[in-house]
Amino acid sequence: MQQKSLYGGVLLKAKEILDFISKCETPPTLKEISNHVSITKPTVLKILTTLEYCDFIRCVGNPKQYYLGLTFLKYAQKAKTSFNLDRIAMPFINNLRDKTTEAVNLGILENNSIALLDRAQSTNTIRLDLQLGGHMSMYSSAMGKAILACFPREKIEDYLDRTALIKLTEKTITNRDDILNELVKTKKRGYSLDIGENQDGICCIGFTIKKNGDVLGAYSISAPIYRVNDSKLNLWIKEGLDTQRKIEAAV
Repeated sequence: MQQKSLYGGVLLKAKEILDFISKCETPPTLKEISNHVSITKPTVLKILTTLEYCDFIRCVGNPKQYYLGLTFLKYAQKAKTSFNLDRIAMPFINNLRDKTTEAVNLGILENNSIALLDRAQSTNTIRLDLQLGGHMSMYSSAMGKAILACFPREKIEDYLDRTALIKLTEKTITNRDDILNELVKTKKRGYSLDIGENQDGICCIGFTIKKNGDVLGAYSISAPIYRVNDSKLNLWIKEGLDTQRKIEAAV
C-alpha cells in the first residue's frame, strides 16, 4: 500500500517514534528521538505527550527518558492468544504438499524445541507419520535449524550451553563448531537441511516464517531419502521459498 493512500499522518509519525524507542538499548531522550526520526522536535514532543497520556509510553528521570508503556503488554497478550498461525499458513502448506507430493510440517518454537503444530500428509503410499503436538530437537531438525539460524550468535551459544547434544542417528551433528558452521550456511542460503540427522532415512528441508524480523514458526518438506534426488531437491527449495514469501505476506 502506498503511503499517500493511508489516512492519519500523525499515526505514521507516532509509529516511527515508537519503532525507534523499541529498538533502543537504553530509553532515549527527546533529543535522541528527534535526532533519529524524520519529524521536527516540537512535533515529536506533542506526539510523545499524547502517547504518554494514552499509556503507550512512560517517561522517567531528568532529562526525561522514554519507555514503551505497559499497555503494549496487554495488546501483545491479546494478539498472541488471537493469532492462529496454522489457520493462516495451512492453505499455503497444503498447496506446497500438492506441488511436491511430500509431507509438509508446520512447527513453532516451544521450550527450546520444535512443537509440531500441524501438517499436510504426503500423497505417496509410503509416508512418515508424526504426532501433532510432538517435539523435536532444534539442533537436529530442519525446522529447528532454520529457526536457530535466525538467532543472534550469543543466543545460539546460550542454547548450545543448555542443550544436551545427543546423537539421534549416525548422521546427527553433535560437534558444537560443526553446528555453528551449519547454521551459518543455513542463514546464507535461506533454508535448512536435515539429511537423516533427526530420523534415520528421512530428508527434510526447513524454512522459517517471519514477520517484521520476528520468527513466528517454521515448516519443512519431509520425505524418505530414497525418494530424493537433485531435481526434486531443487524443485522443493524453489517451491518452499515461494511458499515462504506467500505466507509471510499473509501473516
